Amino acid sequence: MMMLFLVDVPDKARAGEVRRVSRGYARNYLLPKGLAEIATDETLKRLEKVKNEGDQQRARETQVVEELAEALDNLTVTITGRVTPTGRYYGAISGARISDALGELLERDMDRRITNGVEPIREPGEYEVVLNLSSEIRATVNVIASIEE
Repeated sequence: MMMLFLVDVPDKARAGEVRRVSRGYARNYLLPKGLAEIATDETLKRLEKVKNEGDQQRARETQVVEELAEALDNLTVTITGRVTPTGRYYGAISGARISDALGELLERDMDRRITNGVEPIREPGEYEVVLNLSSEIRATVNVIASIEE
């Protein structure tokens, strides 16, 4: 079934694209949520308008991500944790803890997915962590892992 996507659907299509999808996916997911319409002659005439709206939305999202990258770049965050007698953390400092600490520092909600692929910090020290804010935009944060008193 040919569908005209009205909004970006991750891993499927961008707004304004016409793609073939299975009937069940269209009937049970795309149509009820208003993410796409069946591609007819009338909907294809609106295609250019939908593409422009999708491009504008992506541009706004990219601008927000770039502003976040500017705020995060070369920021230093300190995270503490208890250590074993051998000097390693009881449980590692995970990417989720790093994103939570950044959120507290910037006073905003941070998506934990930005720290996907970050190796857990197992020993105290200074680390440089690369955050994946989007597929093209990255930011580098300095993490100081210290011993909890």
